[in-house]
Amino acid sequence: MKKHCQILLLLFLALFGCTKKNSTDKSIVSSKDSLSTYLTLANDINLPYDFKQKYNKKALTIILSEEDDSLNKVNLFKVANRYYNMNDLKSYGNISRLIVERSKKTKDSLNLAKAYTYLGDYYSSQTISDSAFLVYFKAEKVYLRINDDINLAKTYLSKANLQFNESDLFESELTVFKALKILKQKENVSNLLYQCYNLLGILYNEREDYAKALEYHNKALKILKDKSIAAELQLTATSLNNIGFVYLSMKDYAKAKTSFQKGLEQENLFKESTTLYAMLLDNLAYSKFKLNEFEDLPKQFFDALQIRDSLKQTSGIILNKIHLSEYYAVQKDTFRAIQFSRQALILSRSSNKLRNTLEALKQIAVVDPRNASLYSEQYIRINERLQKAERNMGEKFSRIEYETNEIKDQNSNLQEKNKTLVYVFSICTLLGLFFYVYKTQQAKNRELLFKQQQQIANEDIYNLMISQQNEIERTRIKEKQKVAQELHDGVLGRMFGVRISLDSLDKIDEALATTKRKKYLTELKHIEEDIREISHDLNREKSELINNFVAILKKLFENQRNTYFSKLITTFDSHINWDLVSNTVKINLYRIIQEALQNCNKYAEADIIRVEFKSEVNHLVLTVFDDGVGFNTKRRKNGIGLHNIMYRAAECKGTATIKSAKGEGTVLIVKIPIEQKINLHNNDI
Repeated sequence: MKKHCQILLLLFLALFGCTKKNSTDKSIVSSKDSLSTYLTLANDINLPYDFKQKYNKKALTIILSEEDDSLNKVNLFKVANRYYNMNDLKSYGNISRLIVERSKKTKDSLNLAKAYTYLGDYYSSQTISDSAFLVYFKAEKVYLRINDDINLAKTYLSKANLQFNESDLFESELTVFKALKILKQKENVSNLLYQCYNLLGILYNEREDYAKALEYHNKALKILKDKSIAAELQLTATSLNNIGFVYLSMKDYAKAKTSFQKGLEQENLFKESTTLYAMLLDNLAYSKFKLNEFEDLPKQFFDALQIRDSLKQTSGIILNKIHLSEYYAVQKDTFRAIQFSRQALILSRSSNKLRNTLEALKQIAVVDPRNASLYSEQYIRINERLQKAERNMGEKFSRIEYETNEIKDQNSNLQEKNKTLVYVFSICTLLGLFFYVYKTQQAKNRELLFKQQQQIANEDIYNLMISQQNEIERTRIKEKQKVAQELHDGVLGRMFGVRISLDSLDKIDEALATTKRKKYLTELKHIEEDIREISHDLNREKSELINNFVAILKKLFENQRNTYFSKLITTFDSHINWDLVSNTVKINLYRIIQEALQNCNKYAEADIIRVEFKSEVNHLVLTVFDDGVGFNTKRRKNGIGLHNIMYRAAECKGTATIKSAKGEGTVLIVKIPIEQKINLHNNDI
């Protein structure tokens, strides 16, 4: 009573809220409390169908306006469940498809698999078995990938039920055992274990293996001792009905009757599962009929039929009317027997379930012998069609599984190929990197070796120049000694003699002194000329010492002229103070000229080669020009010779520029910074 009062209060608030302002209504609808309220009302079995539909739609409107996240999908599943409970299977299917699309978009594997199972249930209810099998199979693959064993087992169960309904009994059995293999290793899965054992019992009964059918139904009953399974599910009554049905198949009607009676005795059965109550009542009446116990017959048949008719259970109504036809046939009421069997046949044909039609044809052929041949012919034709359809469906299931696995294998192969390509590319990249590092290191080693060789060559040249300088110094000392001897033995002696002679003039008369004075002046003049000659010799020695580097270059140029046909023109700026040029610069300039001439001789095919030394402000400029074939400086990679020229110029803190073009010759300009200071040591004599 309290529960009904709460529901009425909620209804009153909802209806009263409709009279408020729109802004107030919007704030209520958009709140989480409103969503929870609408979902609760949509699932209330005490409310009319239209009210539940309205609240479920309001809940859906709120959910669709919210952000698409995991919680949003959970609420969508709730809406789908309420549509399923209201038997609005079309809306249930639409919501399931929506969740599939959203889960794919957000890459939500768990909700995607769950949505697939919902969609499979929808297709099963609409007897679109191939589509149902496909989505169950997709759900199975997702659950396998994410290692969700419990939901995988549930999916196997749904798939097994579908296979059973399509009479693919062998595959259905295999699928149930797959589920059992998982569930036996888990805890708190009694409900799922019950479903497995119950389905196996039904399977083996269909295959007429009654001993195994009873074994698994009894296992299912034993599991129901676990109090964690909700009593309102009426699973005990379900198992008792199934056991009774096995006994019916075995024609052990007494045990069947006992089982059905126990099922009907379950507490709250009619309220909590009216469909099961009607089934047990019909089966009990049929067992009593087979035992020739006609007490409460045909009332129990009609009571069951009335319930099934109110619930619009087509299959149950057909079976009920077939049982009534059998009952009236035994009672010799042929009219009613034919009437009920004909009603069952008409209803079965409208239901599109061939098995119901076969049962109805089988019964009407018995009670209407005049048309038995016609009904038997129809029975055979429909039975063949049913067997062919079941066989085709079984093959279709296998084909769906095969093709899906084939696509998966192709994707796996493609992934493997992609992995292989990545590995090959990575290995090639590493090898390329290795060779690049190796070649770079080789180049560095060659450069280092070249620098070492160059250093040795520079040292050799320097030593050569030092030895030449020493030789020059020795020559200079000899010349100084010679000059000293000349001055001492020649000039000074003569000057001493003249001085003594001049002193003696004071002792003779003036006339004779004049003549002798002239003679001594002439002698002094000769002495002056000798001193001037010695001075000139000293100046020539200094010039030779200064121009020693130029002499070395002239020797190089002389060798060039004697060896090659090209005309060599050389120019030296007289303003260059070679004393201020360091030995390092001289050595590098010598090597640059040597390399430049070698390049001209090898590649230029020049008629004229010009080498010029110029003095600019604080710079010494070397220019080497040839009128040869030239080359494209942008396209051609610099060789080791040109590289050496650049390196030597940089070593002197200078620059080297090469200008050339095809057919226009080549110009090399080297600029070296030097200090052009005035030489303060004139050594004037």
